[in-house]
Amino acid sequence: MKITVGIPCFNAERWIAQAIQSALDQRDVEAEVIVVDDGSTDGSVGIAKNFGERVKVIEGGRSGANHARNLVLQNAAGEWVQYLDADDYLEPMKVSTQLREANGGSDADVLYSSVWIETWNDDSSSRTVSESSPDADIFTQWIRWHIPQTGGCLWRHEALARIGGWKEGQPCCQEHELYLRALVAGLRFQFTPTPGAVYRIWSEQTLCRKDPLLVIRIRTGLFDTLLTHLAKKKLLTEIHRRELGRACFEMARTFANHDLAGAAAYHAERKAKGLIRLAGPAAPFSYRLFHSLLGFTAAEKIARWMRPAK
Repeated sequence: MKITVGIPCFNAERWIAQAIQSALDQRDVEAEVIVVDDGSTDGSVGIAKNFGERVKVIEGGRSGANHARNLVLQNAAGEWVQYLDADDYLEPMKVSTQLREANGGSDADVLYSSVWIETWNDDSSSRTVSESSPDADIFTQWIRWHIPQTGGCLWRHEALARIGGWKEGQPCCQEHELYLRALVAGLRFQFTPTPGAVYRIWSEQTLCRKDPLLVIRIRTGLFDTLLTHLAKKKLLTEIHRRELGRACFEMARTFANHDLAGAAAYHAERKAKGLIRLAGPAAPFSYRLFHSLLGFTAAEKIARWMRPAK
């Protein structure tokens, strides 16, 4: 089976060779590798071109990762498309194992598995597996943010093209916005249990890490889109509402670390919609007690006062 591995790249000369080689090393499939450079100013393009005819290199201006991903889709010859960020890599059996575990993907449009999270600290690294909850329904998995980072999925080429590919201009939560559109469009998701993509965390300079308030705003908008869809289709369950409430509460607490007044307004707005639920590690007993007696703002102030000094 022919698959396309698409690698969007911007100033990734430190990692791009490993990403490309891991794509070329995919076993038991015919792998086409496409690198789309998004206006790099370092040596990324030269490194990619050093692989010769084995890699198709497309050079463009600075138009964003989703534009680059769409160029991959437009140029892909594979039946399935594997996206790989330029600072990540794949294990050699990633694609073939995923297809084998899904019976060739005959009943699916999206195959997804957990990913290895490789966290770097100076020159050392450690690995963990991303969270997953395959026993939950697919909408609950999405709410929990358990449908994986970009590299964990295989997309049926035709199905991804049918829903319009990636949303260009999406500032963050890019894969989750795409997953949501795929779910709303009725694409078939199938979980495969073996992780084979490696998501490398090595920098705090990504947009999602630099601007958590933007992430909260975008993620909340996506939640509201899903809520409207589930209600319209009469698919909304109490489990969905509970998971949405927990996620919004966690975001309110993150918001409070940066802007307490804004967080209080966010908390009130979400609570009015029945979308605040105190649960999980963000809601220890003491916090829940202060929250119930004194309200969100006071509970946050007390939590801040009680937090150990760094």
